[in-house]
Amino acid sequence: MTTASETMGPDLEPTASWVPQRFRAFVRSDELWLVGLAALVGVFAGVGVAAIVSGLHGVQFLLFGTTTHDVSGAVYVAASRAAFVPIIGGMLLGVTILLATRLTKSIATIDPIEANALFGGRIPMAGSAVLVLQTIISSGFGASIGMEAGYTQLGSAAASKLGQIFHVRRNDMRVLVGCGAAGAIAAAFDAPLTGAFYAFELVIASYAIASLAPVVVASIAAVASMRLLIEPSSFQVGFAGTLSISDYALVLTMGVACSVLGISLMRLVAMVEAAFVRLKVPAWLRPSIGGAAVGLMALITPAILSSGHAALHVGFGADYSMATLLLLIGLKTAASAVSLGSGFRGGLFFASLFLGAMLGKLVAIWWMMAFGLTTPVLVFGIVGMCAMATAVLGAPLTMAFLALETTGSLPLTTAVLGAAVVSSITVRRTFGYSFATWRFHLRGESIRSAADIGWIRELTVGRMMRKDVRTVRADITRDQLKRDFPLGSAQRVIAVDEAEQYLGIVLVSDLHRSPDDDALDLTGLLKFRTTALEPRMNVREAMKTFSAAESDGLAVISDVDRRTVVGFLSEQHALRRYSEEMDRRASEIAT
Repeated sequence: MTTASETMGPDLEPTASWVPQRFRAFVRSDELWLVGLAALVGVFAGVGVAAIVSGLHGVQFLLFGTTTHDVSGAVYVAASRAAFVPIIGGMLLGVTILLATRLTKSIATIDPIEANALFGGRIPMAGSAVLVLQTIISSGFGASIGMEAGYTQLGSAAASKLGQIFHVRRNDMRVLVGCGAAGAIAAAFDAPLTGAFYAFELVIASYAIASLAPVVVASIAAVASMRLLIEPSSFQVGFAGTLSISDYALVLTMGVACSVLGISLMRLVAMVEAAFVRLKVPAWLRPSIGGAAVGLMALITPAILSSGHAALHVGFGADYSMATLLLLIGLKTAASAVSLGSGFRGGLFFASLFLGAMLGKLVAIWWMMAFGLTTPVLVFGIVGMCAMATAVLGAPLTMAFLALETTGSLPLTTAVLGAAVVSSITVRRTFGYSFATWRFHLRGESIRSAADIGWIRELTVGRMMRKDVRTVRADITRDQLKRDFPLGSAQRVIAVDEAEQYLGIVLVSDLHRSPDDDALDLTGLLKFRTTALEPRMNVREAMKTFSAAESDGLAVISDVDRRTVVGFLSEQHALRRYSEEMDRRASEIAT
């Protein structure tokens, strides 16, 4: 029986609202109220990021004895701490994994991109709290990953909850989730434009005039809140010069080199994870093993610990040799892959910035030795930083604005944009995924961006089919069937056996062309015996089934085991419903 499976989402029930209906109506009818909600989301994101940053600073001071805001920037970490703290973190994370799987099996963890792509921006709070806690443990105990996943999850989950309380429209909910992510990234980097375009490119997956104001307001509110509470850990690099035409050859080379390293890093994460699965290592034990590996690498240099944000500050000002740069790149790549592959929670955004900066400086030094170079090596470190992050994230404009807000140099921003475009195109043509969508692919999800495809899964055969279908027993004579269904009365008839199980479809035109009126059954006329739809199929799966069967209408059965006929769906009706839903989603975005 030709069927298709449907990925079931989490149980996201409508949220009861304590907000009076009048105020909910204001939010739904006036975009200024939505901007107000976005400002609240931005403030929460900024306060949340500030709290996490301060907490991590305190935790790492106690665990590693460092005074820098990130252990990766420390000049020295005691060998015993560098080696054993990540192991302890892995053990603690393993406990949370055991608790999450055994005591709270119903908790679903959905990140902002998946929420906007599949669930209309609805994010469960319980799963988000677990993820944020696990991310804090991972980064606080030195796992070589970034906190961006925790930041964006915190901001976006709060935004989603607020949107559910006010019962906002589906598209407005998606925008609010983007506002939460924008505020989190803006606060983390002290860069509102970077945060805004992170949301547009990755979380909302589109830019519209209607979404500009909420997202920008959320970013500004988050940065302002962050600055009121703590001193931002952003880095500023001055560059007042220009790049020559010959420098752009190095810029384009940098884009290709960063894309190769980015693809290698993403594949290495998947290889480490697959190795743990192949060796049948329990999920709760994997972080401890990964922590041991990270601890061994940290004995060589603490720069590979945690997000690498402070190491990036140090690396920009340091005159590293080519050998040192190669060592840092190799160790950070291995540590990040082992950390994520072993189950530590976090992202590769911060790690990719450090890797790209070091790779940029390495390539620039090699280029200077081979062809000569007058532009400072640091400039190409910034170009590499943004090109590498583009390869991992798939967000070239986000990185261009990060360069602009970091350096204030338009010529350098132009070069960064060029390298980012080359990196993005190379990754898309040779690999096809960003890190987030690559992880979805490994899980079996067909998500290539945060574009809203959830409504396609919600538009199921069960919602579209006709339920008032007439069936006939397959042992009826053809003569009797001709009398029951004269030409023009119907196009097709669904045949079932004595147990009311589906057997196939008889075309009425074929029936009346058949000369064998005395045949005792319909066996010779039955079509599509092994092909039918199921109520749980979505419209896309149904259209593929129509195409494969070369039919303009198919029976709908309960499931492949019972095969009870429950309805009928025509290809024309499915296309019309699909078109109607497309128009409705487009009108929501336009308004």
